[in-house]
Amino acid sequence: MKIVVLVKYSMDVAEIRVDPVSQALRMSGVPRRIGDVDKGAVEAAVRLKEAGDATVEVVCFGPPNALGAMKDLLAMGADVATVIEDPYDGAADAAAVTRVIEAAVNKLAPFDLLICGFASDDGYSYQIGPRLAERLGLPLVSYASEVNVDDGVLAADRDLEAGVQTVSVRLPAVVSVAEEAFVPRTVTLLQAMKAQKKPTNLWSLADVSMTREELDEVTTYSALKETGIVVNRQQNVLKDSDLAEMADQLIDWLINEQVLVGKDGA
Repeated sequence: MKIVVLVKYSMDVAEIRVDPVSQALRMSGVPRRIGDVDKGAVEAAVRLKEAGDATVEVVCFGPPNALGAMKDLLAMGADVATVIEDPYDGAADAAAVTRVIEAAVNKLAPFDLLICGFASDDGYSYQIGPRLAERLGLPLVSYASEVNVDDGVLAADRDLEAGVQTVSVRLPAVVSVAEEAFVPRTVTLLQAMKAQKKPTNLWSLADVSMTREELDEVTTYSALKETGIVVNRQQNVLKDSDLAEMADQLIDWLINEQVLVGKDGA
């Protein structure tokens, strides 16, 4: 079985700061990383590999230096990593990204399973998995919290708001994994050293038979302005020797701030 995992090398949003006066985003110097959701997708693929005969290939649409981050995913158990160089520097919309990934996985075909995160850590558009499944004509299993493959059939638990739904589809298929469903494993020093010898590829758009002009034509939007939101802490401090009295004060404050609803509905 051949498993292809889609990951994104994106800005660490926790490191983005907002100028309190201009509300401009301070993007300079923000480090990039493979998001936790994407690492969870790799973890899901590696577990399937360990449960049966499978190979895992990781694909990323990003800058050339993303190859360094790919080594961490190879150390987790992936077999080969490929980066398609992104001329948009992470600013391409979901329509353009889907076309590139579609071309890449078609070049890697045949494959049995495509796995991605339910959303990227930065954009949270929730679109790549569904768009890709539609364009490839494959069934989509979204928000998977557990996956198993047996005799060419994928069985998965879907983590939904109202409960857990169990579904099954015949391969090939596309799966998007739920947040925190697959906790990435800790990599040992020996695994990290072995990962240095695993193959990596750096492809251009031409390598997947795409051009920048083609992507520009399918791009549906462009960012005109980015404004940060500054939320100031209220820093209310409760001081009282009586814990019950402090609890009452806290509840009254939460009701006044409309965080909680009082008995009278106010």
